[in-house]
Amino acid sequence: MSVSSKDRFSPLIARVAEAGDRMAFAELFDHFAPRLKAYLVRLGSEPSLAEELTQEVMITLWRKAHLFDPQRATASTWLFRIARNRRIDALRRDRSGLIDQEDPSLRPAAPEDQDDELDARLREDRVRKAMASLPEEQADLIRRAFFAGLSHSQIAEETGLPLGTVKSRIRLAFARLRRVLEADESIDID
Repeated sequence: MSVSSKDRFSPLIARVAEAGDRMAFAELFDHFAPRLKAYLVRLGSEPSLAEELTQEVMITLWRKAHLFDPQRATASTWLFRIARNRRIDALRRDRSGLIDQEDPSLRPAAPEDQDDELDARLREDRVRKAMASLPEEQADLIRRAFFAGLSHSQIAEETGLPLGTVKSRIRLAFARLRRVLEADESIDID
């Protein structure tokens, strides 16, 4: 497919590619920058984003003019395609539209009540004491699973234990923790 010889901008791109011709680039910039920005705004980009993307397209022209093939596309087709692709890339990167600023989970938590904080500390102390009562091999597996966040398979791989052994030891550790914590709780109640 041969591109029309009426494409007066292809030779300018060739001059930019071959000699870094600033005058040719300035002429391309003056012609295409406002058109690219208007195109991007028509596609739904905010004017500031359209301006930024236009700058990126023109930088791409300056840096990659040697990649332009006038046999495959006109200068305008090439530049508008780059603009379209830059806009798509920007939309993929922009996740801000997915966040609801009014979402309650984004608000800072209310300060904790001192009683709740004291209860949490007491509960933490009880769990720490219960963990200390476990055999070291079980305590180690609990730490890996719940404090380091490893899966049972990862623990088995790291320790060299069979997966079934890891699971049963964690189950036994939980049963022991439950008994110790329930016994401790009954002492607190009495």
